[in-house]
Amino acid sequence: MLHATVVDSENRPVTGLDKTAFTVYEDGKPQTIRAFKTEDVPVALGIVIDNSGSMRTIRPSVNRAAINLVKASQPRDGVFIVNFGDDSYLDQDFTSDIGKLQQALTRIDNRGTTAIYDALVASAKHLEKNVKSDKKILLLITDGADNASRESLNEALQQLQQKNGPIIYAIALPGGVAQDPKSHRDLEALTRETGGSAFYPETPQDVDTISQTLARDIRTQYTINYRPTTNRGAGIYHAIQVVATGPTGKLQVRTRTGYYGGQDMNEANAAPVAPATPSTNN
Repeated sequence: MLHATVVDSENRPVTGLDKTAFTVYEDGKPQTIRAFKTEDVPVALGIVIDNSGSMRTIRPSVNRAAINLVKASQPRDGVFIVNFGDDSYLDQDFTSDIGKLQQALTRIDNRGTTAIYDALVASAKHLEKNVKSDKKILLLITDGADNASRESLNEALQQLQQKNGPIIYAIALPGGVAQDPKSHRDLEALTRETGGSAFYPETPQDVDTISQTLARDIRTQYTINYRPTTNRGAGIYHAIQVVATGPTGKLQVRTRTGYYGGQDMNEANAAPVAPATPSTNN
């Protein structure tokens, strides 16, 4: 199951394409598209937010943007909030209640370490274990580079790229990720290889505009289903390429670049997110 965003040369979304506009390749071999949808489908969304002390001054802008993204959701969507530092905390499980989500977003911690990879893997495991939605999305918001994860980037990617794993979007606020070349490359890999994208706002106020772009991106995706014809043995990586052609020629397609066969996220070696943190962390 692939969820694909199609844009033109100006990065504008392209809608209205039909099944014949798409060709799917797995390991270089063309695949038969069995099902194709253009309608909006229910979304399971995890908002994964760095709650270290450095986020305190910009957190109000981040919270407003997160709530605006939630308000753009549909009634059948489910949203959960994970706040993380060196550990990850599920401060609100799946809900569409804006009040509960706002309360979870107010929790700030003073710890300075940032375990991005661990938080994403744990959140992906929570998505896989708790929902049946075909479209699973994680939105990471951070101002720092990973400096505390037990998982390496490659280990995290292998778990995030399990069959029907989540699409990862990221908002990297001014700070460690945006300024450190290695962290920038790592974040690009996490988002690009799962079919998402990374955004780098210049100011906290820009985050709200980005949340509107994300909402549009999520709601205008094409859903493509195919049954692989290649060897699907456990642990084997399969590269995916999707090509789309419109009236003006070849278009840019954002979707996952591959997956590891034979294992789902809830079977993977990932620590779960901890229960909600007490309100004394506010």
